[in-house]
Amino acid sequence: MSWLDEINFNEQGLIPAIAQDASSGKILMMAWMNRESLRQTAEKKEAVYWSRSRQKLWHKGEESGHTQKIVDIRFDCDEDVILLEVEQVGGIACHTGRESCFYRQLQGDRWVTVEDVIKDPDEIYPAK
Repeated sequence: MSWLDEINFNEQGLIPAIAQDASSGKILMMAWMNRESLRQTAEKKEAVYWSRSRQKLWHKGEESGHTQKIVDIRFDCDEDVILLEVEQVGGIACHTGRESCFYRQLQGDRWVTVEDVIKDPDEIYPAK
């Protein structure tokens, strides 16, 4: 039995994966993984996700250079969520140019942006 056989993937063969900064504990992002992306992540020691919109494997940072080096991989007690403790190369995890994808906070009855853009996304992803 492979360690991958212990994972409870959903009906689409996916599992949510939370990327957390290994140093600060800050949650950086959430993405999806399939069996192959999880296998490659463990093998390469860099995060590889499954892009639902593009229907293909996505090596985090393949375009931006903002890769995620794996420090630790864990899964929860129900075996249906992955936690990746990562070293975020370049300090930017979000395609908006921020450290974290969770940059909006509910304050009263509205969402407020509470994290600044570190780098303009147009500089990260120049037009092709």
